[in-house]
Amino acid sequence: MITLYDCSTAPSPRRARILLAEKGIAHETVQVDLRSGEQLGEAFRQVNPQCTVPVLQTPEGLRLTDNAAIAAYLEARYPEPPLLGATPEEKAEIASWNWRVEFEGLVAIAEAMRNSAPAMANRALPGPVNYAQIPELAQRGQARVQNFFDMLDARLAQHQFIAANRFSIADITAVVAVDFARVVKVRLGDAHPNLQRWRLAMGERASMSL
Repeated sequence: MITLYDCSTAPSPRRARILLAEKGIAHETVQVDLRSGEQLGEAFRQVNPQCTVPVLQTPEGLRLTDNAAIAAYLEARYPEPPLLGATPEEKAEIASWNWRVEFEGLVAIAEAMRNSAPAMANRALPGPVNYAQIPELAQRGQARVQNFFDMLDARLAQHQFIAANRFSIADITAVVAVDFARVVKVRLGDAHPNLQRWRLAMGERASMSL
């Protein structure tokens, strides 16, 4: 049985949850309490020395500790539906857009949040090492998130999905990013009608309630 080390309130493991749901993969879940710092404790360090979630443990005991590895494994083992693309061209376009959403969206949001939230003092980056906050990075992150919303809205003006004219991992990552942006007080509004339309359509998928 596959086991997912999860945190129901965090964006990164949500990406893995949605992916598992879209592929209909049965799995067990172990909740890790990030708010109490459980990920930094010795017990979880034995699971993942990087002190992050998600972690996906395969039936053979292999532990995958990032979303890229988890997606690659699940796509290879459970190829239907193909969420990383079906043709070489689709695979390339989806990979490109997924990376872009990660870098311009999720990283920017994390940059804004982790460098400003009082609870994140000395925890500006996830992982086992403490890093001090840099207020200027929070300001830059906030501006990047606004530009990310503008970029996605322009992309979706002529596309039903983020990439390759099909639902893919790029849509999963984008949904998580758009929803996560609320932590830095950026929400969908009238300035982003195409992004609103797409998010409503995504909300019709059962996996998106996870």
